[in-house]
This record gives sequence, structure tokens and C-alpha cells, in this order.
Amino acid sequence: MSGLKRWAGTAFGLPAMAFAVALSGAPAPAEALPKFLDPFNLFGSKEEDTSDLPDPINYTATLTVSPDVDGLQKVLERASSLVADEDESVSGSLGLLAKARNDRRRLVATLYENSRYDGLVTIRIEGRDIADLAPDATFDTSRPVPVEITVQPGPLFTLGTVRISANGVPVDAAPYDLTPGSSADSTRILASEARLLEDLRNEGRPFVAVTNRNIVADSATDRIDIDLTVSPGPPVPFGQTYVTGTERMEPGFVAFMAGIEPGSTFSTATLDKARKRLVDLGVFSTVSVKAGDAQVADGTLPVQVTVAERKLRVFGAGATFSNTEGGGANAYWEHRNLFGRAESLRIEGAVSRIGADTISTTGRETEGFDYKASVTFKKPGVLGPDSVYIGSLTALTEQPLAYDRTSVALSNGVEYSIDDRQRLTVAVKAEYETITDYLVTEKEFLLASVPLTYTFDARDNKLNPTKGFLASLSAEPTYEFETSVPFVKARADASAYLSFDEESRFVLAGRVGYGIVAGADLADVPNDRRFFAGGGGSVRGYVFQSIGPYYPSFAPPGTNRRFVDTPSGGLSLFEASAELRFKVTDNIQIVPFVDAGAVGDDFAPDFSKLKIGAGVGARYITSFGPIRIDVGVPLDPGPRDSDFQIYAGIGQAF
Repeated sequence: MSGLKRWAGTAFGLPAMAFAVALSGAPAPAEALPKFLDPFNLFGSKEEDTSDLPDPINYTATLTVSPDVDGLQKVLERASSLVADEDESVSGSLGLLAKARNDRRRLVATLYENSRYDGLVTIRIEGRDIADLAPDATFDTSRPVPVEITVQPGPLFTLGTVRISANGVPVDAAPYDLTPGSSADSTRILASEARLLEDLRNEGRPFVAVTNRNIVADSATDRIDIDLTVSPGPPVPFGQTYVTGTERMEPGFVAFMAGIEPGSTFSTATLDKARKRLVDLGVFSTVSVKAGDAQVADGTLPVQVTVAERKLRVFGAGATFSNTEGGGANAYWEHRNLFGRAESLRIEGAVSRIGADTISTTGRETEGFDYKASVTFKKPGVLGPDSVYIGSLTALTEQPLAYDRTSVALSNGVEYSIDDRQRLTVAVKAEYETITDYLVTEKEFLLASVPLTYTFDARDNKLNPTKGFLASLSAEPTYEFETSVPFVKARADASAYLSFDEESRFVLAGRVGYGIVAGADLADVPNDRRFFAGGGGSVRGYVFQSIGPYYPSFAPPGTNRRFVDTPSGGLSLFEASAELRFKVTDNIQIVPFVDAGAVGDDFAPDFSKLKIGAGVGARYITSFGPIRIDVGVPLDPGPRDSDFQIYAGIGQAF
């Protein structure tokens, strides 16, 4: 940064360097667990082994901000390495002096990040200003050396004149939030500049560069003036894609799945999308997609893909438990790359309802466990890089609340990503099933269907969204051969997320869904194709399938006594949920929630029988998504509902 003028507070030192350091954010070190909770130092105890440290000395650090405006005291304490590392020794007087001088730069950077460009940072060791100390200064190390940090923050700066030009053509600064009077935070200015360069690159200009940057802080007006000159360079087309690092994968297929067409205009978004496609194959542990440093003879820009393959075979297992459905276990084996083009084969088995009749007094009598086995084959790239064929064979026997069911289903379909947000799935499915319900001993169904699903996903994070929305539409036209009955099951769902602060400590989340079954009477629709509500993915607090029309609570002649007082399902469904997700720490969320749902035997749900559940949950935020535990209570329990329900999983409820 050049052209700084009329700087008060020369104790800042190296203001241009501090402005650049501000980009790093000067993060504070993470807190370690207490020793008694981490006796083997698995989580990085702050206690330091100083046995090999030459001339170790200790110090005390105090930081004072006067006046403490906008909570700067806490912000600067988090940024100060002297304060954060106060319990750690340093190597001699020279080490303490070096640490103090580095800390001054960190604090200056933090002031810049908070639009304070005319402040004064002074650090004194044993009462002496480090600006006046010689490099070989020594201190009395017979006791902890006192270090005093004083900060005068100075006035708050705002942006003044902003001039941006590219090849002599003025560029509007408003789209980059660089308008006069707006915040002058250094990180915001640098981020806006980065956005400008990224936009120019996405116009096909890989060699964009800043040729002149003149940023002036005027103490007389408390304003920052910016003059930025950019050389965008010419648009350049992509050339050939080269692949290295493959072992079993075919390099040509990797280049095909990257999907970068030779002759198409360069853009960083295209490179990012190519990398995402390759990562989503599930074959590679690392993926790098980079444009060349220079054009080749034909004027194109080559693309270099570098990958490292994961293990071919993987297996895993898991377990579940519910206070009404009992325990469960599942295991799977998967081959990630059968024939060298990322074809995957997954074999999976599960058993559930272990001990369900023992722990639950609200369920119905069942016979044995539930079982499920499936084989799934996936082949990417069948209709271009953004598609994948999915074929599956599934067999199961299950005993939910409303029926007993045995099924064998074969499905073949294609999932196609229209763009980064839109996805379409189309399949053809054949299924043979037998169902025992509250009226008959057993009934057979032979079904052919075409499930279709369209999804628009504008969330910022799939496992822990804080803003954006998700919408999906699904329809499954079905023909039942035993009774020659056609029908369509359709559903629409939408969820939205609103963050109330920049750190997303408070997030409001809402969900609504509506579904119908059209073309057949309720009695002609197989029980598993009807709508039910209740459970962890529906109305929490209520038993799975417990919301909806019920069969009478007595057993007329010829009915199955195992299904007395049992939900019969409906032709329409309405569901809604609301959650307030707020962080009590960086890793823990508390989530009060309320859910509602209704099921009807016509196109409109019976809202007079709307069921509401409420409760509270906890989330532990991890790198792979939140670990979720919810406790829901039915506010209007039915004959099959317990006093409460407990749900656990990975990811938010919706």
C-alpha cells in the first residue's frame, strides 16, 4: 500500500505490512482441554515442554484499550499472541522482544480490520517502549517479565473516493460494496478487490493483474481513498486436459468427467466445477484442477488434473437405537472402481426392531425383526459428465405401525445435474410386495412406476445450512397390475434458512411439505404408498406413522387382531416445522423446535386433526456435519404415542 499520509501514531510501525497481515485474520489459538480431561495431550494441551528451550523466561501481559469502543478490548486480546501465550515460556530476552514486535504488527492489523487506521499501539517491557529498545536489550528474568500493551484505537474510518479502472475504462465500484461512506475494514477492502479480479477471470481472462494500487488514509477527514488500476488481459480459450496420478482409473475418462471442453472460454468457475465432479466420483483422495501458467502455441490454455486414488474396497457398519423401535445394526461392503471408470458396487444389509416389543408399551405386537438387503450399482458419465446411472435391487421385510410388508424391488435410473443448484432424477421401478394390514390377512401387489424428482438447492451448506433455501418436487406415476389400478403419488417440499448475524450464531429454519395421491380410492392404493405422518423426519414427538386416520379401536369379525387401533394412512399430507438454532459455543447448538402435521383421506388434509409436537435438541458441530440429538413431546398424543421420542443422527433435521 502506498501514499499513506498524515499518519498520527507513529508507534504503529510498518503500516503497509500491517494492512497485508490483516488478510490473515490473526486468529487466536484454540483453547486446550484441561489436563485431567486430556491426560495424554491428545487435543493439544497449552502446556509446553521447555526442556529444550534455550534460556526460557516467563512474562506477564496486560492489554488496555482506552477508550474501549465497539468491544475492541476482547477483539484485541484474542488477536494478541502475547496475551494468548502468556503461560508459555519464550527463549531469552531476544525471544520476548521479537514476540512483542510481532505482536504489535498483529494488533495494528486487527485495528485495520476494524476500520481504525489512526490508532496508537504501544508495547512496553519493564516500562520501556519496544520502539526505543536495542535488538540486544536484556531484562530481569529472575521473575516473570512485565509486558504492558496500551492501545488508543483512534477514530473510525469510512471509504471516501473510490476509483477503479481496467485498461483505462472506469469500473463501477458499487457491485463490490466499495461505495463512499461504507465500512473501511481492511479485510473487506481486500475481499472486494479479490471479487473484482475473480469476476474478470470468469470473463475468460486468466492473466488479470493489479498494476497500481494507491490507498490513502487521511487523518483530517477520517476517510480511506482508493485508486486501483487493473490490467485484465485478453480472453483465452481452454485447451487440452492432461491427467496425472491415476493408477486403476483411465486417464481419458478422468479428462472426460472433468468436462472442460477445448475451445471453451477460460473461467475459474469451470475449473471449480470440474474439480467437484471428480471429487464426487468418490474414487480420489485428492484432486487438483489447474490451468497452465501460459498459453501454448495454438493460443489455448492447457488444463492439468492431478489426482490420487483411494482404496478400491471399503466396508463399514453402524448401529441405531430408538425408545420405541428398539435397536438396529447395518453393514456394507463397497467396491469404488470396478472397471476403471469409477463404477461402484455396494452391498448392504440391515436388521432392526431388536427388542422393540420389550422396550415399548405403545407399539403393536410384531413377529421377529425387520430385515433389509440391497445391491446398488452406479456408473457415472452415461449422459455426459454431469450424469450417473443408478441401478438397485432391494429386498426387505418390515413391520412398521400400520402394516407388515415384504418386498422385492428393481430400479434403474439416471441422476442428472442440470447446474450447480438443480438436479433431476428419473427412474423406472418394478416391485412385487405382499402386505398384511388391519383388514385382510395378506394381499399381493405387482407395481410398475416411474419416480421423478426435481431439486433446487440454494443452501450454503447441505449438512448445516445457515442461509438459502431448498425446494423439491417429486411424482411417482404407478400402475398396479393385480387390480389394474393406476395412480400418482406427488409431493412438494420447501425449506428456508435465515441467519440473524454474520457469525450465524442465531439461525431460523423452516420447512413445509404437501403431498397427494390421485387417481385411485384409498382402498386401492397399497398401504406403503399412502401418506402417514409422525417420526424423526416428520412430526417429532409422535411415533412413526401414528398421525392420520385410524381403523376403529375394536376388532370386527375377520380382522387381524394384531392391527387393532392402527393408522390406515391417507391420500393427502401436510407437514411444517420451525427451529431456532443458536450457538452457545463455537461447537454446540441448542435447538428448540415445533412440528405440525395432518393426514387426510381426500385431496385436502384434515386440519381439524392437526397434530403438533415440540421439543428441544442439541447439535455438536463437526467437520463432517452436526451430530444431532432431539427430544420431542407430542402435545396431543394418540393411542400409539409415548410420552416422548428421542432421535439422533448426523446433519440437521432438515
